[in-house]
Amino acid sequence: MTTYIVRRCLMAIPLLFIITIISFAMMQMAPGDPTALMMDPMIKKENLEAFKEANGLNDNVAVQYVRWLGNMVQGDFGQSLIRQGVPVSELVLARLPNTLLLMLVSTIIAFLISIPLGVISATKRNSLTDYSITFVSFLGIATPNFWIGLVLIMFASVHMGWFPVGGVSTHGEAFNLWDRIHHLILPAFVLATADMAGLTRYSRSSMLDVLRQDYIRTAKANGFKSSTVIFKHGLRNGLIPIITIFGLMLPSFIGGSVIIESIFAWPGIGLLFVEAAFQRDYPVIMAVIVIAATLVVIGNLLADILYAIFDPRIEY
Repeated sequence: MTTYIVRRCLMAIPLLFIITIISFAMMQMAPGDPTALMMDPMIKKENLEAFKEANGLNDNVAVQYVRWLGNMVQGDFGQSLIRQGVPVSELVLARLPNTLLLMLVSTIIAFLISIPLGVISATKRNSLTDYSITFVSFLGIATPNFWIGLVLIMFASVHMGWFPVGGVSTHGEAFNLWDRIHHLILPAFVLATADMAGLTRYSRSSMLDVLRQDYIRTAKANGFKSSTVIFKHGLRNGLIPIITIFGLMLPSFIGGSVIIESIFAWPGIGLLFVEAAFQRDYPVIMAVIVIAATLVVIGNLLADILYAIFDPRIEY
């Protein structure tokens, strides 16, 4: 197991390396001069050139990339162009826990809702319940989650007052666990809807394949309870393809967090990315892209490990 994990991590290095090249190249091709945001608009041209020279901004692009990559490997993403003197790593680390918490809770919500619905839909195939779950699933696939978020804010927050409109906690109040949970429920649920509908369909399809197997029919013939057959013998095998889907869901969770965090003013790296994009804070943008790519690689590694845990036939 340890050898496999090390091998997968080594295989991920070239991928991350390519991502750094692409992100750095995109920032170089972006319009405008980011140094203009750092300096007084009335600064003399010679002083601006002196600033660029002192910070290595006049160097060859390849030299700038190698310098940035070397610093990044050591955990130094440079300094923010807008928040002068503030390290990018400090900004990202302050926001990253909020995004990880939002992703974790939304993943749990998606699985807790989708898998039972998929199992129920499979066991009641071609019934009214099956058709209803299928209709809701297709409706969820067709509906963008940012629209769902805006509707829920309008209904559950503005009109009914059940949940806060946004933020991670009530401003000015001391830390309170229920207050944090209260702020977390709505954005986590909306983020979960991005993959909840598709996950329900995958769960249904996987369980239908499992329920057709001979060992399921044998278990039923031996007098086992239907619930025992489904949840003890069928569900574990039915979850194996779902674990693969989990690895594919992570990019959508990270990408979705950019939109959801913006809607709910959730102070995570998604909102930080949007703020940096509008302000052309390129060091922050590149740091968020690299960290998001790293999270996707780690998530896929976890999916592979879970795959082996649920399927003992797989050996590393």
